Amino acid sequence: MNITADNYLVEESDTRFIKGYFREGPNGPLAFFPTKEKRRLAILRRLITRFDTERTYTEKEVNGILAETFHDYAILRRNLVEYGFLDRYADGSCYWVKY
Repeated sequence: MNITADNYLVEESDTRFIKGYFREGPNGPLAFFPTKEKRRLAILRRLITRFDTERTYTEKEVNGILAETFHDYAILRRNLVEYGFLDRYADGSCYWVKY
């Protein structure tokens, strides 16, 4: 599934999801990762804002940012890539925000 740049914008309906999943505020840790796609996308739209659009990241750096958010950082990383928020080289050596 490809997400267009317009989908990176936080939708108004995302706000209620954000409050329920980021109980310490939108920059805090994630309580749990939802299974429903609409809610998952709201979370991913929020998470992508933690990355600088002007730089590239190693997998270790991506994992470090996401590990501060949620214990299962690998599922977050996979979803960010699968939904087109992050892109990477095939070998996983370099990640960047895909706008």
